[in-house]
Amino acid sequence: MDAAKCDFTNAVVRVTNGTCRSTYQQCCSDPRGSKFGLMKRIAPLFASLGLLAACGSGTTAPTTTFAPGTMVVTAVQSLKFDAAEYGPVKAGEVTIGYVNEDSVRHTLILAKDKVKVPNFKLVIAQKGSADSAPVTLEKGTYTLICDVPGHTNMKATLTVE
Repeated sequence: MDAAKCDFTNAVVRVTNGTCRSTYQQCCSDPRGSKFGLMKRIAPLFASLGLLAACGSGTTAPTTTFAPGTMVVTAVQSLKFDAAEYGPVKAGEVTIGYVNEDSVRHTLILAKDKVKVPNFKLVIAQKGSADSAPVTLEKGTYTLICDVPGHTNMKATLTVE
């Protein structure tokens, strides 16, 4: 059928003379080009973008595995630790793991009676990063602190028995 006899308004085919078969393309040809042809050309693009998105980085941080017995502290959003209190842990050598679930850099130091524990500092630079180290602790109460400027509310208590 001749294109002059078809109205392509709003993707609905109306035939002014004659009868139209069941589909748009069977009825007449659109001088502007087939909308289905465009879809066939861009479909591979969308499929590729979907595959890239599936392989790209997600919103979840990778799972971090520490040695058995490691005490794990997590920095979470809003400049907080995941708990206000940790322990009790046994006095002696303690391995502390530190995980970053926030989007900014954090540190972890320990203090007992307002005196910093020497030679211990963990640094987690970005979301998903982790650090761990052993430290020898005596019985008592320790304060866990993030000493990054502006993170003064990042404090928690560690009990060592």
